[in-house]
Amino acid sequence: ERTTVMNLLLFSDIHCSGSAVARLIDLSRRADIVVGAGDFGTMRRGLRETLQPFRNLDRPIVMVPGNAESDSELREAADWAGAHVVHGDAVAVAGTTFFGLGGGVPVTPFGAWSFDISEDDAAQQLTDCPSGCVLVTHSPPHGVVDLSSGGKHIGSTAIRETVTRCQPRLVVCGHIHDCAGQWETLDESPVVNAGPHGILWNLETGQPVNDK
Repeated sequence: ERTTVMNLLLFSDIHCSGSAVARLIDLSRRADIVVGAGDFGTMRRGLRETLQPFRNLDRPIVMVPGNAESDSELREAADWAGAHVVHGDAVAVAGTTFFGLGGGVPVTPFGAWSFDISEDDAAQQLTDCPSGCVLVTHSPPHGVVDLSSGGKHIGSTAIRETVTRCQPRLVVCGHIHDCAGQWETLDESPVVNAGPHGILWNLETGQPVNDK
């Protein structure tokens, strides 16, 4: 059995979009593992319905909550055998370790509905992140694929410090819609703000598949 995962399908921030889900299901045929970096629902609504089509995937999916759903809500909705929800913990899938941290970090201005985590709490929950894993976070590391429409870097310092410390093979994030579909490198680690369209990523080459 092959233990090296080749292609991952990365996505985030689908916010109940049926057309985005349909496209991702189609793209998933070319991937070994699907990775969702949060915000499946919208303002804590529509989560179960949005995830429903993913139940029929014949490959594993690794997910973290966004700020639009909590970790407990996501665990409850993603209750099928091939689904792995990671939030402050790790899972090994096909020989590859994924560590996850969901939620909005730092705390967003969106108010009570938003599932947010302070930088201090995020740093605490990231303590056990292993070196060389695939790190899946909803929020980007500060200064990388995190530029808001107002021109400010609004990513997480705790996540940035973790990337520097643990040198993940790949960082998958979302949250900042203005940077959806973009990727940059932090130290040696590629950081992909996946976005709703989906990006096929080859874990061995460290590059997007069919990158034009």
